Amino acid sequence: MLEDEPRRFLESLEPKAAHADVALYHASARDPVWEYVLTPFAALASFSSSEARILLVGHSHIALAFAFVDWTLETIIATPGLELELSGEARWILNPGSVGQPRNGDPRACYMILDLEGGSADYRRVEYPVELTQAEIRERGLPEPLAERLAQGL
Repeated sequence: MLEDEPRRFLESLEPKAAHADVALYHASARDPVWEYVLTPFAALASFSSSEARILLVGHSHIALAFAFVDWTLETIIATPGLELELSGEARWILNPGSVGQPRNGDPRACYMILDLEGGSADYRRVEYPVELTQAEIRERGLPEPLAERLAQGL
């Protein structure tokens, strides 16, 4: 549904970026475009594919985190209000979730505030006009399941 100029701009972007000790991937460090980081195996593969201490990922639309310290991996399902302390020796994979189509049964938009100076990641949820978004999906002739799933957060 994009016009040519915005489409060209988006196609010119890389699915990954890095700054200081933080790496950002659309999907994962191992496969920046397609891999979902939802399992311990995928998390360990991402850690092995990057030297960064903090890996920011998306693609799955599910807010979660993985902490890797002392050869132990912890999976953390991010609930609204969860604040993680990122100091210390741990390496982190952080997925803020999704503003659209969160896939965990909660239709609210989810996001994360990452404070690199303070060493924290704060997961948040906020209501948004789901009905308006559903109407826009239908107006553009997109598949009905895309509109329906928004109300259930699926």
